[in-house]
Amino acid sequence: MEMFEQVASGKKSICVIGLGYVGLPLALEFAKKFKVVGFDINEKRVDMMRRGEDPSRELPSSEFEGRNITFTNKLEEIRECGVYIVAVPTPINEANEPDLIPLIKSSETVGKVISKGDYVVYESTTYPGCTEEDCVPIIEQFSGLKSVQDFKVGYSPERINPGDKERPLPKILKIVSGCDAESLDNLAKLYGAIIEAGIHRAPTIKVAEAAKIVENTQRDVNISLMNELSLIFDKMGVNTYDVIEAAGTKWNFHKYFPGLVGGHCIGVDPYYLLHKAEALGFHPRVIAAGRFTNDAMAAHIAKVAVQKLIKAERNVKSSRILILGATFKEDVSDIRNSKIVDIVRELQSYEVNVAVVDPHADSEELQHEYGFGLQSEIGSGYDGIILAVPHADYRNLEESWFLQRLNQGGFLLDLKGLYRARFHKLDYWSL
Repeated sequence: MEMFEQVASGKKSICVIGLGYVGLPLALEFAKKFKVVGFDINEKRVDMMRRGEDPSRELPSSEFEGRNITFTNKLEEIRECGVYIVAVPTPINEANEPDLIPLIKSSETVGKVISKGDYVVYESTTYPGCTEEDCVPIIEQFSGLKSVQDFKVGYSPERINPGDKERPLPKILKIVSGCDAESLDNLAKLYGAIIEAGIHRAPTIKVAEAAKIVENTQRDVNISLMNELSLIFDKMGVNTYDVIEAAGTKWNFHKYFPGLVGGHCIGVDPYYLLHKAEALGFHPRVIAAGRFTNDAMAAHIAKVAVQKLIKAERNVKSSRILILGATFKEDVSDIRNSKIVDIVRELQSYEVNVAVVDPHADSEELQHEYGFGLQSEIGSGYDGIILAVPHADYRNLEESWFLQRLNQGGFLLDLKGLYRARFHKLDYWSL
């Protein structure tokens, strides 16, 4: 009996390893039709999910109802599963190098419990070759089994978009790949059972890995172009968003916008491709330049703020700046690789007094990860406000709202250009 039939009949279960913003929605979706075991090493998170709570605060409790799923952090409870799907983070370290520790540890976990005939699927974003060259040997080492011959391997890149309610998991076309024709067919059937948007069968695992990393690298490079243009246009006194709106009237113009590029995808994935390319002796220029430009934007924004303080004859050390938003994108609670942190640190290096507010972020988590927390209330008497993340709470404010909170001559840095051409009384600037 092929693996898909074993899972469909209930003879075998699916184990999803890593229950973050990717793994949990996937596990719950599979649990609508199959037996699922959700595995996470964080006991506190496991306890929350047992109570029907999403630690990432993306899913309502109703998504847990009626699902055939068990949550655990114990190895013995996943030993009898037939399909192991790895959905752990793939971050970068302080030197912008790939941090494969979560992937390596997960591969060790799989190697300790896998049996002959089982399947292993990776969803974590990484460079082409990582699954077969870095992960599979670890499984083989810990299991004593041989891939293809004793167990099957596949790769299906995640495409979850946090905060996007219009495109939940079933409505996003899924790429699948396998180590041979049999595994590809079984995995296409397995994912096809929950994905309404359709399945794309990639010819090899490396192609699927490359497709995922190229999706985000392309966006990164295009955004870096707009960021560079915004630096040029700022010197000309031209608003970049107005330029994009005008240029966008041409049929073949693609609208990308300037801004901070953080999070766990666009601001991270290109470094994985850079790492692999350089290991092969090739030194990419365009990708590296895009990363340099985008990573430098936070410092540029802080510099603009300090310049405005000096121009207004404020004492920089005693000045106060309010930052609206701390998460990596609007209307989510995720703070991973948030570039707002870089703005805060840059301003603090000038000894500016910085206050940060955010309706979605967790203050304790920010304090633990980055060394600063959130201010509980928005006060007044600020010399500048930086609208950094366009949460819904900040999209429809009146100019008077800002004026009431700013000192005379205070400024607003509107990073997404939400209020351009609408505010005329205060010192306004956008990228």
